[in-house]
This record gives sequence, C-alpha cells and structure tokens, in this order.
Amino acid sequence: MRIIFMGSPDFAVPTLQALVDAAHEVVCVYTQPPRPGGRRGKELTKTAVHQRASDLGIEVRHPKSLKSAEEQEAFAALEADVAVVAAYGLILPQPILDAPRHGCLNVHASILPHWRGAAPIHRSIMAGDTVTGITIMQMEAGLDTGPMLATARTPIEDKTTGELTEELAEIGAQLMVGTLIDLEMLHPLAQDDSEATYASKIDKAEARIDWDRPASGVVRHIHGLSPFPGAWFELDGVRVKILRAEAADGSGMPGEVLDDRLTIACEESAIRPVELQRAGKPKMDLDTFLRGNVVAKGTVLA
Repeated sequence: MRIIFMGSPDFAVPTLQALVDAAHEVVCVYTQPPRPGGRRGKELTKTAVHQRASDLGIEVRHPKSLKSAEEQEAFAALEADVAVVAAYGLILPQPILDAPRHGCLNVHASILPHWRGAAPIHRSIMAGDTVTGITIMQMEAGLDTGPMLATARTPIEDKTTGELTEELAEIGAQLMVGTLIDLEMLHPLAQDDSEATYASKIDKAEARIDWDRPASGVVRHIHGLSPFPGAWFELDGVRVKILRAEAADGSGMPGEVLDDRLTIACEESAIRPVELQRAGKPKMDLDTFLRGNVVAKGTVLA
C-alpha cells in the first residue's frame, strides 16, 4: 500500500520499520520539528522517527501545524492509500483525516475505550490495571474516539512505563501490519463511550512520592512514572528518584526508614527501592546507592 507515516518518539519507530519491512511504499514521514537539545540546548535534535526515516531514505516533513490549506494540499497531493499514525503529537484536522483513501489509522497504547488521551501507559500502571494492550483505530475528530479495527493484550505485571512502552511498541507494529493485510475485510467496531476513561498528560507535580498511601499504590506510582519524569523523594535537600521498587514487610510513620536496607514505611505496609537515581547522577541499584548514601534507620523522608 501507499502509506504516509506520522509519528515522533521511540514508540513509533517499530511501526515505521515494520511497514518498510512488509514492503509497503512509505511515501512520506510526518514528525515533530527538531527541538533544542544536546549540550546546553544549543543543538537541534531530530525525533527518533525522523532519524530512522532519514536512515531509510524516506522523505521527512515536520510542519509545526497541519491547519493551513497549503499543508493540507501538500498532504493530499501524496495520494496515499492510508495514513498510519503512532504518537505523532499534532491534532489532525478533518481534511487530513479525509485525504487518504482509507483514512488515518492510529496505533493507540491501551484497550479502548479505556485510557483515551496522552498518557495511557502511565495511567494504566498507576491505576493498578492488570492488563493493557494496543488498539488499532480509525481516526476521527474526537480524541481517540474512532471505531476499532483490531486489539492485542498483554499483562502489566510489575513492568515500568519504560518497559511496557517498548513491549507495546513492538506489539503495535505487528498488529498494524496485520491490520493492513486484512483492511478491506475488517468491520470497524464502535467504542462504547460510557466505558471511556481519560489518560491525562503527566504533570511533573505528580512525581513527588506520597508515603501516606498503601505500599501497593506507592509501587504503582513509582513504576508508572519510570523512567520519566521519575517518582522522587528528598534526601538531605537533594531529589532522589526511585525507578523501581518492591513491596516489603514493615510498618511505621509514613516515610520512615525502617532498617539499613532503605525499607520505607507507607500508610499501609512498606516498600523497598530496587533502582534509584540521585539528581545529576546515573541510575544505580540499591546496594550501589547505599554505599554512597547513608540513610539512618528512623529517618523520615519528605
């Protein structure tokens, strides 16, 4: 098929690669514009999709908006059979949605209608869901409201957002390729709006760990925000992120360090960090962290 691909972060790269590997004609890639990055933000950094598309020799476009008639005409002039969208980052106006012969298909990282919106993986982990997955949906003007073409599921278990994102990216890539094979025969299924939940964008203000919660909720919070933005506490005035944790036995004042293994009391039971990161330092396991940071039993963490 003649395809326009629209995506930006690492999550989208496996889908782009899978389309190429399946011998589809990817005529153009749309992605977010390069952003300031590198040392002191003086270098422009291309998106992960931009870099992969360039490696593959595919034309790349990165408009700041698709609202102008000129951009919409340029998009339509590609005469695509379908547009495949994966975490692109821009709202698609109706003329864009209507331009490809089969419209625009989205790789969404949840089992719709649950977790529509910007942060479905983070929110599913933080909410304590046991299963998540990928939905391939036909895009329409509403936010992730379009009819569904295919779904695939996977258990969440104790995965972090980073780990689950990588897994779902690969699942989504293969599911999209399979969907395109059967596209002419599929019957779109409308979503039940009454069952919808919304995955709002992660606010950095959510990242501070609240020890006045049960240990299970604290662990989910930590895993849901790992690796970014990272759930944190303060130690001697310095932020320390916990990137992975496990439930532990123990009780005490919420935030109280219960032993020399950094077991920390919660509102109910306790947690123990497995992987941590001090501000400005690389991530490290608990033993490495404790060799350089003495946290006395009885310390109450903020």
